[in-house]
Amino acid sequence: MKFWHFSENPYPPAWKADPKAVRVILPNRHFDPKKGSELINRYLDEWVYCDEVGFDIMVNEHHSTSTCLSASCMPPLAILSRQTKKARLLVLGVPIGIRNDPLLIAEELSYIDVVSGGRLEMGLVKGVAVELTAASVNPSTLTARFWEAHDLIKKAMTSHDGPFNFQGEFFQHRHVNIWPRPYQQPLPPVWMTSFGPQSTIAIADHGYNVCAGLVALGSKSIFNAYRTRIAERGLPAPGPEKFGYLVLVGMGKTEAEGHSRALKLRGFFESSEIVPEPFPNPVGYAPAEAMVKTLRAGGGKAMRRTSRDGSTVNFATASIPELIHAGACFAGTPDQVVEQIRELNDYTGGFGHILGMMQGGELTHEETIDSMNLFSREVMPRLQDMRARPSEESDRIDSIREGIKAA
Repeated sequence: MKFWHFSENPYPPAWKADPKAVRVILPNRHFDPKKGSELINRYLDEWVYCDEVGFDIMVNEHHSTSTCLSASCMPPLAILSRQTKKARLLVLGVPIGIRNDPLLIAEELSYIDVVSGGRLEMGLVKGVAVELTAASVNPSTLTARFWEAHDLIKKAMTSHDGPFNFQGEFFQHRHVNIWPRPYQQPLPPVWMTSFGPQSTIAIADHGYNVCAGLVALGSKSIFNAYRTRIAERGLPAPGPEKFGYLVLVGMGKTEAEGHSRALKLRGFFESSEIVPEPFPNPVGYAPAEAMVKTLRAGGGKAMRRTSRDGSTVNFATASIPELIHAGACFAGTPDQVVEQIRELNDYTGGFGHILGMMQGGELTHEETIDSMNLFSREVMPRLQDMRARPSEESDRIDSIREGIKAA
């Protein structure tokens, strides 16, 4: 089991500036550069602290938003590749579907992998719906654009015999010959996020790590889709290292303290909810059936999800017990969090990575460091060899594999 510390580097001072918009259209006059400098350096310090307490590091990026000051993954990754010595550096991810130059991404990630001595984990994602307007990308072509960018990045990082020509539908390069090439050969481990079983098939076909999370029910279906696809191809069953679960983590010496910290972390959901229409649901971004399902669940709002019992939960207003049950949060004392992780691990069929948002919303630096210490001392050691218990679903997938072998 690997444990990753994640922060979106939020800017909460601006969250009450406009009751209708925290993302996309909020004017940047609400950003105080002095306060922003203090916050960004604080978040970097917390990432660097991972080296001392045994966490690996997860970084991401978002655009035109006060919810995430990491407008590009590359600057924090470059800083952390020098300031840390042990932690793996997971970027989850680079939104290659909305970036304009995949070749530059290949060069920058290769550089970071070399500087870090081969500690980069490379997450490639499409990009979230609310940012397509700022990127001037057609939602209906986003998936095709994403996979073409993926093909170019992969070929650029693994081709070592001189320039090649790449002429795609979205990207054209006459002369591709990147320097430096990656430290890890043939390329750093690749991750992708998935939000449904259908998109998981291609991830499984490539053998990449898949990340789900925040919703236990949906993540279970994603992980099962991955395992089923691998079984249908007659390949060995994937180990838990192929599956990552993203979740909020509120640690405390008492249940009340842990829940109080988790409530501050819930600001991640609250701020993500404040997006003016029509940005959360651009036509063409998702298949029609998925759009219908989303609209029925809550009018297209980002943080309304289906819990394990089939009920709709508004993550922006849900109680901490409701978020724990839904799979969005681990919270409480170390004993309680260990039990929550074990139970969710069994429910989803097993995962080998916990991507824990241990800083978010208005959680202070002191609270974040204390939570990280509690988790590293009293949770990590008890979960190193965690394995999921066999279930009916695992038996079904095993039977598919045996059937393929027999045929």
